[in-house]
Amino acid sequence: MPNQDNQPNERKIYLKDLHQWVPVSKTDYDNYYRDINSFRRRQQEHGRCVCPASKRYLCDMDCWTCRFHKAGDELSLDYTVTDDDGNKKSWLDDLADDAPNALTILEEREQLDALMSKLYELDPDGRRICELLLQEKTEREIAAIMGFSQQSTVNYKKKKAFDTLRELLRDHI
Repeated sequence: MPNQDNQPNERKIYLKDLHQWVPVSKTDYDNYYRDINSFRRRQQEHGRCVCPASKRYLCDMDCWTCRFHKAGDELSLDYTVTDDDGNKKSWLDDLADDAPNALTILEEREQLDALMSKLYELDPDGRRICELLLQEKTEREIAAIMGFSQQSTVNYKKKKAFDTLRELLRDHI
């Protein structure tokens, strides 16, 4: 009977992308498959993984692309439950509606119109700076576009324009 201590216990890891087996040490093998095996077991407990033992080496924890993936105990938002009073409702009924209502849209539109009308009351440089800021230009870029030699000029005019806008829009903010 051969002594198993004298024979190297060779382990292999399958590299799915390269379609080849790579020999590794037992430690590397255990480290590589530790997370994969625990993940796969969790998925199997929930009926989402039906991978046969002969194909487990293919597992890369990407269940959505795996041919052995099943729905398991995942439920749709349309899944209905019955409460104590016998009323049925879907989980979708409990989700908050994030869509803005008509009143919110009208209020925001009114604020935007007020901002735009007050923007035209600014001096031409202040208005142009605000327009460039809305285009996500930096202060350095604005200085170059407007022909100012220093960025501090843009800072000063921007502060002056913002103070004026704040005063003009006091009733809307």
